[in-house]
Amino acid sequence: MGWEEHSIISLYTFPPTFGLRNVSPFCLRIEMALKYLGIPFEVVLEHNPAKGPKNKLPFIKSNHEIIDDSELIYLHLDQLSNGGLYGELSHTELGVGCAFTRLIDDHLYWLIVASRWLDDTWFPNVYDGFFASFPPILRNLISTLARRQMRKTLDLQGLGRHTLDQQKDFARRDLGALVHALSDSQYIVGNKMSVFDFSVSSMLSGLFDNRPGTWMTTIAEEFPELQYYAERIQSEVGVYGRAQP
Repeated sequence: MGWEEHSIISLYTFPPTFGLRNVSPFCLRIEMALKYLGIPFEVVLEHNPAKGPKNKLPFIKSNHEIIDDSELIYLHLDQLSNGGLYGELSHTELGVGCAFTRLIDDHLYWLIVASRWLDDTWFPNVYDGFFASFPPILRNLISTLARRQMRKTLDLQGLGRHTLDQQKDFARRDLGALVHALSDSQYIVGNKMSVFDFSVSSMLSGLFDNRPGTWMTTIAEEFPELQYYAERIQSEVGVYGRAQP
């Protein structure tokens, strides 16, 4: 069954915060993929990631099936579109794209998280953005517990054990690697836009469009070519990460 015979897909994402339409680049990339493929979908705003099957967002409802995790959703959409995401990519392009996706998802993303959750001067924005809807008597307790859990997660991941200066150096090397990848091409792999550009540009939007900016935003601004790239991909797809005025 192709998507033409498929019922509309429901995409569950976070609501707007920090100047972003949703705070998760993983949600944004799925919206970009759906728009790129021309698959009909609706966006459903969900404040509580615990309602997802693995306690996280995004997830989709597709023909009465629930699919979570952005990579698994990509695979489902590729199958639904008869190879619309991966079918035309070479083995080399698939390998390079996968490597860069792992760089941003398993390393750069956690530096972005650290810049929001571990920075005492920026954390009030997390407090207002994520916990303002809780009753005042619970707000402080829940936010304190959530921040403690995030510190533990970042420690287990490894980046939370480094000093701030070391984290900043890691960020510059990650962003520099993306610049090198784009030095001879307008896209992450090959000579045309691919699914991997959705993954990279959505993550970069979470850096450049984050309001107010974090220390990671300041570092990202040292790489204006990445900001240009992220804007171009979002423009080509017609899906933007920043909240619209």
